[in-house]
Amino acid sequence: MRVAAVRTVLPEHHYDQHQITEAVVSATRADRRVVERFHAAARVGGRYLSLPIDKYANLDGFTTANDAYIEAASSLGERAVRDALEASGVDASQVDQLVFCSSTGVATPSPDAALAQRLGLRDDVKRVPIFGLGCAAGAAGLSRLYDYLRAWPDQAAVLVCVELCSLTAQRDDGSLANLVASGLFGDGAAAVVAVGAGRGTDGPGPGRWGPRIVATRSKLYPGTARLMGWDVGEHGFRIVLAADLVDHVEATLAGDVAAFLGEHGLSPGEVSSWVCHPGGPKVIEKVAEAFALDDGELDLAWDSLRKVGNMSSVSVLNVLEETIERRRPREGENGLLMALGPGFSAELLLLRW
Repeated sequence: MRVAAVRTVLPEHHYDQHQITEAVVSATRADRRVVERFHAAARVGGRYLSLPIDKYANLDGFTTANDAYIEAASSLGERAVRDALEASGVDASQVDQLVFCSSTGVATPSPDAALAQRLGLRDDVKRVPIFGLGCAAGAAGLSRLYDYLRAWPDQAAVLVCVELCSLTAQRDDGSLANLVASGLFGDGAAAVVAVGAGRGTDGPGPGRWGPRIVATRSKLYPGTARLMGWDVGEHGFRIVLAADLVDHVEATLAGDVAAFLGEHGLSPGEVSSWVCHPGGPKVIEKVAEAFALDDGELDLAWDSLRKVGNMSSVSVLNVLEETIERRRPREGENGLLMALGPGFSAELLLLRW
């Protein structure tokens, strides 16, 4: 499978971190010093929000928040896919599979049904809506495209991830997990256009195509369900974020990555580009420590975190886009794309540029 294009789109409402900090203090009535400490530790400079910041007070329950999610997700998702299709040179009528990932709102029919019609996709497009994979869903969605295009190498597929984390905000939750999340997560969407090996390797569209996906690996860790996720109820989505999550990453990730690469005759030292989901500063630091990476090798993950925060499933695709556009690895180089999410789980993809 070859990545033909990746495009990220963001809502129009941007706020510096200190503006969001003020809003969180006002909404939660939490200790200002605690909120400021957590928000500063996130190392996020600003974030994009689906709504103007003063409108969040009007979200008086799960229904109004979810209605706002459906409207914004449809708009952002459409923009992301249109941009990616244009960049790839693949026409909407040529898309055979549409994978839609999100964990910050729900709808039935799932948003991809309306999205397919708004984009003018064929009425026989194969839709795969995926909910609940959280931050790992961008990587997992790429793996599902890879699975499909191995079976249908003459076809084209699209992945779209939309995460509107701000619409899950809990104004009555003064827990440490909620305060940490309020300083970290932002809103956005990203789309990937991919083609099977039977369509050739030279992109018909403008710009440079991305890497081939060589192999994928999913890892689920038993007994870790409470490390990360949602508590879902009449209040909507309430964050579950354990303090020892980073300890689990430190204990398991290096060995799992080394085993995955080893199956393909590689070691971490032979990976030249690391496309890492910017889950938070401590996660990025642990990845750097685990594989003896210098700051420059993860600078795109740091940049994404600083500029837009953690956009859940969207973030790793944003880092992939930046890797294609800014780093431009040489042909034949090896890359690794990785993301961690609820389950607790890891998603790994071996790339070849």
